[in-house]
Amino acid sequence: MNQEAASIAPTRYALSFTTGALLSHEAEVLARLYVEHRDWVKVRDMSVTGNELQARTHSTAVRVARETVKRLSSLTDNEVRLVTEVTSTERNHLMWVAACRQYELIGDFAEEVLRERFLLLAPTLDHQDFDSFVRSKALWHEELAEIRDSTLRKLRSNVFRMLKEAGLLSVAGRIMPALLSERLSVALGSHTPSDLRFFPIRPIAGEVTAL
Repeated sequence: MNQEAASIAPTRYALSFTTGALLSHEAEVLARLYVEHRDWVKVRDMSVTGNELQARTHSTAVRVARETVKRLSSLTDNEVRLVTEVTSTERNHLMWVAACRQYELIGDFAEEVLRERFLLLAPTLDHQDFDSFVRSKALWHEELAEIRDSTLRKLRSNVFRMLKEAGLLSVAGRIMPALLSERLSVALGSHTPSDLRFFPIRPIAGEVTAL
């Protein structure tokens, strides 16, 4: 690949989101530790040493703590504080945003498929929509072209679990409009582009979306 081509090549998608789903409960526990200590490494170590997440095995404690910290660290300090203060529904919405920020594949799927289908009045979202999305992205992302079918199924399953836990998709596969609280709408809408783009909602006046 020449230098010019390398400069415009898309970044590789991180595909390591097979641990847990939204991890909202875990996020609340570790966010409280972060508000107190302001150090993600310390939070992760304390979580494992004290088994703060009540994992059954040490390896599970390490894996879940690492993944939860990874996602929480994609939030601002103010948003992490909100994780400790909001309702369970709001926390689920925040952790959906955390997953979308941490994993560009999830964020792109949320914006380009979930929200787009909602805006086009398509009532449902199914596995075929995810598979078609991945195939289209594989033209530009060789890491997607190389994944095994079993890995694709795991990724797809976890994304759909996240959507259901976030209240954005019903068990029957119907897209559920996001009912965001005012404080979350303000916090997420203050980013450029607006992180409201990750939700099945109508455009809000003044919202800046990705180009």
